[in-house]
Amino acid sequence: MTTCTVLHWIPLFIRHNSVEIIIDCLKFLQKKDNLKLYAYVVLENHLHMVVQSNDIEKTMKSFKQYTAKELLNLLKKENVTNILEQLKFYKKAHHKATNFQVWKEGYQLKQISSDEMMKTKIKYIHKNPIKRGYVDEAVHWRYSSARDYEGVQGLVDIERCF
Repeated sequence: MTTCTVLHWIPLFIRHNSVEIIIDCLKFLQKKDNLKLYAYVVLENHLHMVVQSNDIEKTMKSFKQYTAKELLNLLKKENVTNILEQLKFYKKAHHKATNFQVWKEGYQLKQISSDEMMKTKIKYIHKNPIKRGYVDEAVHWRYSSARDYEGVQGLVDIERCF
């Protein structure tokens, strides 16, 4: 299981077109890097995924680099100066190649060692929007694989494991 968090918890994913960048990147990595996506949820400032890859570090680096570039392009195109200013202000000083930083450094990677742990992590992921008070049922959150586990086609194909 991995968690990626927007720098300083800035609510970057409150618009559909910013979430589309995440979804499109996942679809691309499924083809390019043989990414297996078992579960996901995208919230306003972070996302959780249960994933598997031949080289998870390379895949996550590709994911964060591509999405950061595309999210910044979108923010500039739509002239979202408030968020751009925050991404510039909170950028770590050692990031000299760019004026902005989208993601917190690294990602939380937790190895899943059993089928029971897999079920627990997926249920945890799917319950995030409920805990935040956004929906009453996980299946109602559009940006989640909870729909797939209830037999409804989600936004990106997943590998169902139960």
